[in-house]
Amino acid sequence: MASVPFPPTDQHREDHGPSMKIFFDVDYTILGLDDSLRPNTIETFQKLKDDGHDIYIWSGMGERWEVIEKFDLHRFVSGVYEKPTHHFHERLEELNVPFEPEFVIDDYPEVVHAFGGVWVPPYFFARNVDQQMDRIYAIINDFIRDGASEDRQYRAKGSTIPLF
Repeated sequence: MASVPFPPTDQHREDHGPSMKIFFDVDYTILGLDDSLRPNTIETFQKLKDDGHDIYIWSGMGERWEVIEKFDLHRFVSGVYEKPTHHFHERLEELNVPFEPEFVIDDYPEVVHAFGGVWVPPYFFARNVDQQMDRIYAIINDFIRDGASEDRQYRAKGSTIPLF
């Protein structure tokens, strides 16, 4: 997998390297079809905040404040935005996203390829076997340390989507 240099940032976390602006999608990424929060979301958000990262929530369905309120995510989230579903970079300004995401987590592979980050299998229903949030945290730490991850769910910014 091709590696990309670590995105520039003006903040550094003591003993943890640079901080990042991390964007999480809502539907089927942290929120299931049954309206449940993906297992370990709160714990992962806490670890990311403790590591000095900024967490943002975005959705192709608009600003999802009701999810933030329902699951009491205010303490973790630095902003909530509408996610572009096409022309990803070009539409950030139109959707009032004040900066480009440095790392994204999404079940929609095109978004992840555009910005770089982690593609996750869609989350539909509450179940104990879902370990994706732990995997996401590990991939973020790989990226901080190495500028990439060997995990097959990691996608470098600007990478192409395989057709098969």
